[in-house]
Amino acid sequence: MAISTFSSLLRYRKWAKSNWLVASLGLLLIVFSLSFFLDLTSDSVPFVDHNPPITSPSDLVKLKLSSKAKERGAFCLDGSLPGYHFSKGSGSGTKSWLIHLEGGSWCNTIASCSARAMTRLGSSNYFEHEVSFQGVLSSDPSQNPDFFNWNRVKVRYCDGASFSGRPEAEFKNETRLFFRGQLIWEAIIDELLSMGMSNAKQGILTGCSAGGLASLIHCDYFRDHLPKDAFVKCVSDGGFFLNVPDVLGNPTMRSFYRDVVKLQGLDKSLDQKCVARTEPSKCMFPQEFVNNIRTPLFLLNAAYDYWQVFAAL
Repeated sequence: MAISTFSSLLRYRKWAKSNWLVASLGLLLIVFSLSFFLDLTSDSVPFVDHNPPITSPSDLVKLKLSSKAKERGAFCLDGSLPGYHFSKGSGSGTKSWLIHLEGGSWCNTIASCSARAMTRLGSSNYFEHEVSFQGVLSSDPSQNPDFFNWNRVKVRYCDGASFSGRPEAEFKNETRLFFRGQLIWEAIIDELLSMGMSNAKQGILTGCSAGGLASLIHCDYFRDHLPKDAFVKCVSDGGFFLNVPDVLGNPTMRSFYRDVVKLQGLDKSLDQKCVARTEPSKCMFPQEFVNNIRTPLFLLNAAYDYWQVFAAL
């Protein structure tokens, strides 16, 4: 009796499995038929680009290590020379300059800066020898109609403090790291001035993230070193970091900036009117000093900044 019952169960399981397979195949056939029918009756057919655009060799811009950096003592975190990529302007853009400051967060401890010094964000030894100029740096007028023939420069970020660190902090912190962001900024601007930027008719300083913050910190310096009759503006892309508590009510971002300022001695590089009235670390937040900037500027920030939501809140 038990054997008979067991055999019946086996037959039932086989039957159920068989029917399940048939039902599955039937469902797949129905879905396929419907999708085929919808494709035939649809007004729009999905387009698959089998030939995506390939970066033209003309869009690849070679790295140039700063020739004025060594004499100024301007070095990346590891002591290597800072650098930039330069695409010379042409035609009506020969006296117009667009300077883009690369971003890439910050380092706030000896350990994090030491780790950073072994990457492209802390050493020119890891810089790409060529980079593709896209967006506002592109030479393609269809992609970049306003600035395609300007002198376009991408300044590489290798100091970990928004181009604002100072060497005095190295001795205070007894480290072999080089905190020379301010000197990097000054050396490269001086070099670009000698390459024709001193005769500029138009100039834009821009940057993204930590570079966007740097474009605000150094905005008036940039303005003051170009001809007085030049049209100069600054554009900060994703560089407006907020001084707000995190979800637990802790000042996470302010504490982080406090460590950056203390470690790399940023107080003399930040807006001095702001520093005179409040704690220097607060002057890393644009909301604290943006009203002191004399140069016309444009702020571009996402409604929901992924990095700030993740890191600051």
